[in-house]
Amino acid sequence: MKLLLSIHKYDVFMFTWLVNAKMHNPLSKIAKYLSKTGDGQLYVILMLWLVATEGSNSLMFKAIALGFVLERSIYYVVKNGFKRNRPQAALKNFRSLITPSDKFSFPSGHTSAAFMIATLVGYFFPVVMVPAYCWAALVGFSRVVLGVHFPTDTLVGVLLGVGTALFSLGQII
Repeated sequence: MKLLLSIHKYDVFMFTWLVNAKMHNPLSKIAKYLSKTGDGQLYVILMLWLVATEGSNSLMFKAIALGFVLERSIYYVVKNGFKRNRPQAALKNFRSLITPSDKFSFPSGHTSAAFMIATLVGYFFPVVMVPAYCWAALVGFSRVVLGVHFPTDTLVGVLLGVGTALFSLGQII
């Protein structure tokens, strides 16, 4: 329990430093856009494009579909199991810049989905791996800037996304 308290204190310190930094206001405008790219519409477009160009039997389509089934299931169980309050509920006198879609913050679903997609797209198209991971990292960072996640929420999101992607690849390939 002491370890969790220590992690939480560090998390709050890092979060508070970021939202109070002079660079926060310009970042928040960009963060709103970046966060929206992780809302899910791009994933649907990608899946439709894969079906239209390669069919639903393509390895990439199967890996992404399995990845999302696993990632969303694990995400839901963990988020509703830990029930960690979002920064707005956990910190006095703090308001997030957007309204999150659910009540709890741990782990970051935007981050986990973005890293799962970045891992899978990067596997099938290695030339876009670095830009895909940069985009995924920016999605995760945007969630902290917007005040809906603590840093460790996004770090666990990274692990969840990459882990489910690698597992999916192992099952499909």
